[in-house]
Amino acid sequence: MSQEPSAGEPGAGEPGGGPSRDGASALAGRFFDAAIELLRRVRDEDAEQIEAAGTLIADTVAAGGRLFAFGAGHSSLAAQDLVYRAGGLALMNLLTVPGVVGVDVMPATLGSALERVDGLASAVLDCSPLRSGDLLVIISLSGRNALPVEMAMNARALGIRVVGVTSLAYASKTTSRHVSGTYLKDHCDLVLDSKIAVGDAELDLDTVPAPFAPASTVVTTALLQAVMATAAGVLADRGIEPPLLRSGNVDGGHEWNSRVFREYGDRIFYRKE
Repeated sequence: MSQEPSAGEPGAGEPGGGPSRDGASALAGRFFDAAIELLRRVRDEDAEQIEAAGTLIADTVAAGGRLFAFGAGHSSLAAQDLVYRAGGLALMNLLTVPGVVGVDVMPATLGSALERVDGLASAVLDCSPLRSGDLLVIISLSGRNALPVEMAMNARALGIRVVGVTSLAYASKTTSRHVSGTYLKDHCDLVLDSKIAVGDAELDLDTVPAPFAPASTVVTTALLQAVMATAAGVLADRGIEPPLLRSGNVDGGHEWNSRVFREYGDRIFYRKE
């Protein structure tokens, strides 16, 4: 039986050798452990806020309001995960800002720059279908840039309820980039804390000069799906069938979804031209 190489021998992280103690499999395990711990913390420490956010979404659906989600850069991934997907609420729409949704804009750094532009959020809201009585989920890991801060401020001024998803650690360890000096958390009806550490990197290694392995997408996506699950349950408890979509890859899925689209077509904007 082969033995693990000792420190200083070939194989201890050297090219052509076997895995070191912090080799690929060990690092993968460390990342999973870190993500699991963050998910546990969110489940236990944010339970009250998750229930409140799910109830607020259910209230909006029951009252005839519409649902929207917004995120810039990689925060947009969690927003997109809520829209037009199997098992999700059909009424969730993506609020898009050209150039900041994902990394498809060239150069990708332009998206980061646009997040810091004052006044952009106002222009986006003025051109959007959002109206009083609707609900907007705003996702921003740092919550410090002008775009998410102004998006929340202006949305609430229009009578739109705002659920913010952010890491509260940034508010105590960074400076705001909005002229008011405030953060996303300061302009929301409800705030969900992702618990992500400043810098969004869960691992470090002596031989790697920078921290690595971000977990914000994993945690934020799970956090929001927990909120949506809560909303579906609250609606069902009230005797209201949650407007859920089914997978188009199961028998009857397309027929089910067509019925939901017909019933709620006036609140679904991703199907409109």
